[in-house]
Amino acid sequence: MLIILDRDGVINFDSDNYIKSPEEWIPIPGSLEAIAMLNQKKHTVVIATNQSGMGRGYYLRSMLEAIHQKMQQELLKKHGHIDGIYFCPHTPEDHCACRKPRPGLLLQIKKDYPDLFPQAVLIGDALRDLQAARAAGCKAILVKTGKGSEVDLSLVDAEVPVYADLFDYVQQME
Repeated sequence: MLIILDRDGVINFDSDNYIKSPEEWIPIPGSLEAIAMLNQKKHTVVIATNQSGMGRGYYLRSMLEAIHQKMQQELLKKHGHIDGIYFCPHTPEDHCACRKPRPGLLLQIKKDYPDLFPQAVLIGDALRDLQAARAAGCKAILVKTGKGSEVDLSLVDAEVPVYADLFDYVQQME
């Protein structure tokens, strides 16, 4: 199965001031273990993340790569890894096709994993993640970490499962 994860608020703690350095990237308890469990179950795990801090000039691509390198190193300690990282560097004002809730990032993932995408699951903590999943034609799951506890559930489709966090979802997978 293809598991698509939002990054901030699902894997690591989010910040209204953006995650601008490896030091600011702090994993949510259990998230790295959950990814390792997904890897052990032979799932393909990728990230689809909006990173408008780049477009706003808060950090460079090299810093984003350093953040992702730290994430991969921390995952290795748990015997886990991420198979691919897809990001949108644009701000909302850019009106690009790749910034969630638009499906551009997910369509790129679909192009790269055409055999796996029909059963893909996107796990996010915001309404825009769920909207992107719907627009791209994949299943959506909401976690209550990050901004997930603030999502108005009356705006969420009834068939979208809600879990406490990524670890909770992985433990309950069939």
